Amino acid sequence: MTTAQLALAGPLCLVLVPLSVAKIAAVPFMRRAAAHLGMSPGHYRVIGLLEAAGIAGLLLGPASAPLGVAAVIGLALLSSDGPSPDPTGTAWPRPPRSTCATATLPPGPYPPPSSP
Repeated sequence: MTTAQLALAGPLCLVLVPLSVAKIAAVPFMRRAAAHLGMSPGHYRVIGLLEAAGIAGLLLGPASAPLGVAAVIGLALLSSDGPSPDPTGTAWPRPPRSTCATATLPPGPYPPPSSP
């Protein structure tokens, strides 16, 4: 990973680890957040598990590029699943998270775009 990718992956992991652990543990704050968004605590736990899997993939990404790419794509999809169901607009907006996740993609020998 480049320095820029590590600089983005580190803070992203630091933000997502406590949030995913709180979702998995279904602490009272996360139960209220789930109810506010119209989700069950079980559904919120699944989201926490998916976030934890993405974090593990980000941390293991330098050792295995395909795993890192899969984790980044998963986190970006998890973070940008459409308009927020939050009626009051108090939830953290999704674009910053998905942008940070996507920016950690490893540089690779991506094929050049084909010309018509």
